Amino acid sequence: MIEMELNKIVIDEKRHDQLIVLKEKNGSRILPIVIGLNEASAIKLKISGFKPPRPLTHDLLHSTIDNLEASIDKIIIDKLEENTFHAKLVMKTKSGETKVIDARPSDSIALAVRVHAPIFVEDAVMNKTEVFNQDTPT
Repeated sequence: MIEMELNKIVIDEKRHDQLIVLKEKNGSRILPIVIGLNEASAIKLKISGFKPPRPLTHDLLHSTIDNLEASIDKIIIDKLEENTFHAKLVMKTKSGETKVIDARPSDSIALAVRVHAPIFVEDAVMNKTEVFNQDTPT
């Protein structure tokens, strides 16, 4: 698995689909992912430090996980099927048990930025998207 970090969010409110770009933490490979406007906005609001007066959806989910005495350990983008990325939330319970939950990458990343959880991408997914390697000459 390759550890990634959020590198860029491109929001165009005239379009339904938005773009986030993950960058290899200790490298130059990137992974662009198309997401919805709501998820892109949720990520952008959190990283910009905006504090809503009431919990937004991802804040509510984070609070729920906390109140169930669990934590988000990491997220893993583990598949690319028919141009759709798939992800998993890896959570730890109070007793130390690991729970893996299927999730969309956009929701996973929105949660990861709230709890400062690491973001990983499976090697096979990165290999399928090697065309996005920044080292490629133009």
